[in-house]
Amino acid sequence: MNIVQIVALGLLTTIIIVLLKQNNANTYALLLSTTAGVIIFVAMINKIGYVIQVFNDLARRANVNQFYLGTILKIVGIAYIAEFGAQVCKDAGESSIAGRIELAGKIFIMVLAMPIVAAVLESIIRLLP
Repeated sequence: MNIVQIVALGLLTTIIIVLLKQNNANTYALLLSTTAGVIIFVAMINKIGYVIQVFNDLARRANVNQFYLGTILKIVGIAYIAEFGAQVCKDAGESSIAGRIELAGKIFIMVLAMPIVAAVLESIIRLLP
């Protein structure tokens, strides 16, 4: 799927959702919105795989520990998944649940980032006299 197809799907879905909401079919509108979001996300999996492959190649050439690269990729994945879930909740009118999903995503990111932060601090301490 290219960007034109994705935008077309998004616009068409939005028009249908607006029409559904005018006819008080909010449940179907939410279901359609979520389905379109999942379709777009699944369509991007190949692109995401390509980005991960390029990062792996660059990390291998630069002799970067694969643990750090894997952690960074997990952090990015958590951010995208949490954002997607929060947006679905906001579309459903559940802003408080969306906020909790965003908070949980941030906490998971913080936990995953701790080994990297610790390694950076250790490096700084070793450099100081």
